[in-house]
Amino acid sequence: MLRWVGLVARLLVGGVWIAAGVIKLPHPEASVAAVRAYQLLPLSTTNFVGHLLPIVEVLIGVVLVLGVLVRLGGVLSALLQLAFIIGISSVWARGIPIDCGCFGNGGATSWAHAKATYPWEIARDVGLFLVSAYMVVRPRTVLALDNLLFPPLEKGTPHVQEQP
Repeated sequence: MLRWVGLVARLLVGGVWIAAGVIKLPHPEASVAAVRAYQLLPLSTTNFVGHLLPIVEVLIGVVLVLGVLVRLGGVLSALLQLAFIIGISSVWARGIPIDCGCFGNGGATSWAHAKATYPWEIARDVGLFLVSAYMVVRPRTVLALDNLLFPPLEKGTPHVQEQP
């Protein structure tokens, strides 16, 4: 049963990453503006990060949906979610009203809007972080390419075969 839970986890988180990245890909300037709005990175790096982020999101999503290198995809997903949680918490604590830019757009917004959305954005990202962490702990799922590329060892089979 847990392998099916893992499949749902993979498809959910992978689908979210693909959607978030695909929405941003045609508008890299909006992604750069969203990264700058957090005021966390040096201005000289925001252009690079803003352009790279949607590509990374799509790649993580594809890895998870296909079920190839699930543990690595889960680690990268969890780390990126943690970065987003820290980023949103940081702007909230510093009183900077922005739209998170998670699914496009991003940048300045009203304080009333920011105050209303920050808790939900953090809650969503914490949930996605926990699901990503689950995939790190239990990466084997049904309908995953990992099962074809890296078949599990049979019980009783030594991990290292001895040379004759």
